[in-house]
Amino acid sequence: MATEQTASPADQAAGTPEDIIVVENIDKWFGDFQALDDVSLTIKEHEIVVVLGPSGSGKSTFIRCLNRLEEHDSGRIFVNGIEMNDDVRNLNAIRSEIGMVFQQFNLFPHLSVMSNITLGPQKVRRMARQEAEALAMQLLERVGIPEQAEKYPAQLSGGQQQRVAIARALAMQPKIMLFDEPTSALDPEMIKEVLDVMRELAQSGMTMIVVTHEMGFAREVADRLVFFDEGAVVEQGTPSHFFENPQEERTKLFLSQIL
Repeated sequence: MATEQTASPADQAAGTPEDIIVVENIDKWFGDFQALDDVSLTIKEHEIVVVLGPSGSGKSTFIRCLNRLEEHDSGRIFVNGIEMNDDVRNLNAIRSEIGMVFQQFNLFPHLSVMSNITLGPQKVRRMARQEAEALAMQLLERVGIPEQAEKYPAQLSGGQQQRVAIARALAMQPKIMLFDEPTSALDPEMIKEVLDVMRELAQSGMTMIVVTHEMGFAREVADRLVFFDEGAVVEQGTPSHFFENPQEERTKLFLSQIL
């Protein structure tokens, strides 16, 4: 008969099986400025978490730490049970699980839409070109712009470019998607088309962490909202809690200024 094993402290720190991201007491400094101050947060698989906060509150730094675009100075981060540390194998394993969409679209201007999307799967996933192109077309259908496959980024609107960026991230078949203010660089009439793609992605069961000021999207789609200020988590809760019964005065002030 199998004996029950006691989890090691490291295993316990990585959270329960459904906890896909576990952040423990992380700090981040830029010189004398503390961007993150003892931040702890756990995100479950398939959860949609919207991160809010004023400019400079640490929200973008936080999600950039989740795939080590920024390196945290202390504390621990686990993604899908793997600790983010200096081990290149761990880092590569974590990054293979995470897709990221930025405020600026970051597409390669000299490559077509098709080539932008297929580059990662071919180079990193070792996917055959024909398979990668079939996947790219599926994803372009999903984001609503299959007719743009052979165009170049400069020939597209901002909303179309951002949808290509989402398709490119999805082409790596991640378990988690990070969005860093994905609509803030768009003209108002283009915001809806990007948010519609993100809504569909949320409904499909993708784990998502979204930094945004789009309150309608947050209210409709988020399972949980997390409010940052001065590098710390001030308050978190469901949309109904957050919009109808916030507890912290700083949260109430923030909401009064943006709603």
